[in-house]
Amino acid sequence: MKFNQQSLQKLEAILSQSEYVVRYERGTFQSGWCLLEAKKIVVLNKFLDVEGRINTLIDLIPQIDINYDKLTLDSQRLYDEVNKRIIPPPSTAIEIPFEEKTDS
Repeated sequence: MKFNQQSLQKLEAILSQSEYVVRYERGTFQSGWCLLEAKKIVVLNKFLDVEGRINTLIDLIPQIDINYDKLTLDSQRLYDEVNKRIIPPPSTAIEIPFEEKTDS
């Protein structure tokens, strides 16, 4: 995904098609955003640049209730792509059982 205004608008479209309102306001946001779920409002820090806004929406979108059926085909594809970024790949680590040593 390119970090430009068009990509930002596509991510905002996912939210608007799910009846969320995206607002840019200033404030003391710990993570760059605030979610008012009862009113379906997403508030982003207005001082973020385009790349910061895109990264914030990529982090936020998988956490909120998106009505997939209301999305256009293009938005569904982008939504799927955003969700794939969040899901960690299967672990290839091997679990080694811990054995506690006793002083005897």
